[in-house]
Amino acid sequence: MPPTLPVLYSFRRCPYAMRARLALHASGIALEHREVVLKNKPGHMLALSPKGTVPVLWLPDGQGHPGGRVLEQSLDIMLWALRQHDPLAWLPASDAAMADALALIAHNDGPFKQQLDRYKYPNRSGLQNGVADRDEAALWLHRLDVRLRAQPFLSGLRFGLADAAVAPFVRQYAHTDPAWFAAQPWGPLAAWLGAFEGSALFEAIMQRHAPWQAT
Repeated sequence: MPPTLPVLYSFRRCPYAMRARLALHASGIALEHREVVLKNKPGHMLALSPKGTVPVLWLPDGQGHPGGRVLEQSLDIMLWALRQHDPLAWLPASDAAMADALALIAHNDGPFKQQLDRYKYPNRSGLQNGVADRDEAALWLHRLDVRLRAQPFLSGLRFGLADAAVAPFVRQYAHTDPAWFAAQPWGPLAAWLGAFEGSALFEAIMQRHAPWQAT
């Protein structure tokens, strides 16, 4: 039977997929979750999104065809979900606040993600180690720490769009060398990350799913 609910192709540990799942869960939108094995990507997912990366959200046309609407960027999925339903008020309340959130996300997705990848996987970039990129990335994390000294969340007084979009990537950075991360003087940042990882929201979106197989 063709699906009638939105279909999310996801991979549990991917930070882009994590943040899409966070927004979808916060919005309360019912969906079909299809867990992807990255070495054996479903043909249907590739037909929808030839770039072959997760997440991919398919809003089917009701006929079971590779039609309907396809969202293949995690931030687009987040914004779509929250604009459908935003019971936790994650979307910024003003144009200025939205611009601020998008600027944080742009730095996260640009310079920080590039540095994170070289830090975590230095061999892929022909590096002996990722220390230089770790330290470059840390400069931005210190800026986030300053922000969190002045307010409880990146978004202000409550967890919001910027927090959900950035936290999975800071988590990946922290887990690359947990002892080193814990020794750094960014107490508010570490507390913010710890609260995120200990939240019911994070637990909910990190539930394990069996790999999806077409029938």
